[in-house]
Amino acid sequence: MIKWGIIGVGNVTEKKSGPAFQKVEGAELVAVMRRTGHLAKDYAKRHNVPKWFDDAENLINDSDVEAIYIATPPDSHEKYALIAAAAGKTIYVEKPMARSYAECKRMIKACEEHNVPLFVAYYRRALPNFLKIKELIDEKAIGDVRFIDCKVHKAINRKEDNSDNWRVNPKIAGGGYFYDLASHQLDFLDFLFGPITKASGISKNNAGLYAAEDTTVGTFEFENGVIGIGSWCFAVSEESETEQTVIYGSKGKIEFDFFGKLEVNVFIDGEGAQNLTFDMPMHIQQPLIQSMVDELNGEPIKCPSTGISAARTNWVIERICKK
Repeated sequence: MIKWGIIGVGNVTEKKSGPAFQKVEGAELVAVMRRTGHLAKDYAKRHNVPKWFDDAENLINDSDVEAIYIATPPDSHEKYALIAAAAGKTIYVEKPMARSYAECKRMIKACEEHNVPLFVAYYRRALPNFLKIKELIDEKAIGDVRFIDCKVHKAINRKEDNSDNWRVNPKIAGGGYFYDLASHQLDFLDFLFGPITKASGISKNNAGLYAAEDTTVGTFEFENGVIGIGSWCFAVSEESETEQTVIYGSKGKIEFDFFGKLEVNVFIDGEGAQNLTFDMPMHIQQPLIQSMVDELNGEPIKCPSTGISAARTNWVIERICKK
């Protein structure tokens, strides 16, 4: 039984991840932390967690806690990971792994030096719709892959798109919505095709609502020779909104959303269209967390999202943004 503590019980832990630690086999959530003590206490009470803290180091050093889930914004990922690694605690960190590739490398080094596992919350690697896409690619259902086209075009959100939102504050997030959302896409493509070895792009702030980029266009090439393009704009008109990824092959194509519809559309020459739908877990990170807990408990199942794989995504987004 792996006993977990969570640092940063904000919104992402209410449904997406937190309760999963209480539902997966072989794990137990024993402590939570939030800087505002009464909010940590409230979370612990509502989720039946025995301990709560308002100081992260106290949680990390608690003898009952064996593994740490760092669910804070990216600016504190490295800090808490280094402290947890020195304490010999397993680490599971939210995505993106850190604000920069350099921070990722320091996190990996610390975990290697202290011989502790490091996992990252790129949970799409374990969801049924994305696993189906991997199966189709591996089976060459659409033949040889020719190229990939990713699009995320979103209208301005007047309530959220301002300097008060940490997701568009580069000092906290590393970048803007591109870092927050495209990291999921680029990580999953790494899962499908292996490491990206070449990446380039242009990144600009067109609307001027916050410090981070709001428009990014990039190209990338995988180690196996597959190439891709992407455009991410968070300042288009409402009529222009679209979100879709298409993988083109020699015999057909696969279309799917990362953040919208939970379906996969497959088009194969001579076979017509297939619309595949899927049942999703109530707690979206639960399948990935289960794989991580299974690995920690000595099962042959391995968690597909590690610090090594996640750091590659930080390298790519920096290349595309030319940072």
